[in-house]
Amino acid sequence: MRLADRLRVEAMRASARFTVRYGEHLRLAGSELPSPERITVRTRHGKVPVRLYRPAPGALPVHVHFHGGAFLMRYPAMDDWWCRYVAATAGVVVANVDFEVAPRVAYPVAQHQCHDVAAALAADGAAVSVGGFSSGGGLAASVALQARDAGSFTPTLQVLGVPALDLAAEPRDGDPGMISPSLRRLVRRTYFPDPATRREPCASPLLAPDLSGLPPAVVLTAERDVLRAEGDAYAERPREAGVRVVHDTTPGVDHYFLTEDPVRARTTMAMVAEEIRRAGQAGGRRPGSRTSRATRRSIADA
Repeated sequence: MRLADRLRVEAMRASARFTVRYGEHLRLAGSELPSPERITVRTRHGKVPVRLYRPAPGALPVHVHFHGGAFLMRYPAMDDWWCRYVAATAGVVVANVDFEVAPRVAYPVAQHQCHDVAAALAADGAAVSVGGFSSGGGLAASVALQARDAGSFTPTLQVLGVPALDLAAEPRDGDPGMISPSLRRLVRRTYFPDPATRREPCASPLLAPDLSGLPPAVVLTAERDVLRAEGDAYAERPREAGVRVVHDTTPGVDHYFLTEDPVRARTTMAMVAEEIRRAGQAGGRRPGSRTSRATRRSIADA
């Protein structure tokens, strides 16, 4: 890895908590919820911290959320507003996963960690949906594919917000929009350093040869986003394979599609929360299940 790349990514990682303010004005519900419970979950790449947003006591479905940040920023609190909204509005526990990112790790560590956390929560008896924004949306699609191929669990829903789904495509100079070609190249050099792996379905779900047998999907794209083509294409392929897909494009906006149009965002957010609520109800929960003692161990005690 280039020293300049490492320094740039470490700076982005360290400054995220001070620079990322995405969604702060969209705290439409859930602000009254208590601070999330912190647990750890064992994965094949070590213990992963997870923040649980619980709207009520008792057994509830779980929505596992993967934050954005281009595989470069490890800052799950950037989506605190969304986790609170979904928990309060959909009536589910939201698990916000603190997976590892570049330059400390490279592909496929984050993909594996995210799958293993979701699988562990599903194994504990919960009806589990998965979702995320940007790189987190790509992770959610990857988790759904990994779960199908491994037979580890069956997500009730995948929510893909402005997802990054094709890491094999080379960015083009002159591409317009918020996500610059230089940033996209940095992601490829630091988190996907081996070009051959970028075509793997776990890395680029859009390139998977078969998208049948996946859970229903909500795919959210933005009209001016450079990633829109990936999301549009992904929305069509599972649908052609018989998978139920809700595809919604916010007009006139770039990658930060919710914050650029907060009026329309209310409709989009309510729709997604309702899809998550319905999926959780339909998924049910095995009798007598509860969050395991192992996963409830606090980060401080890990």
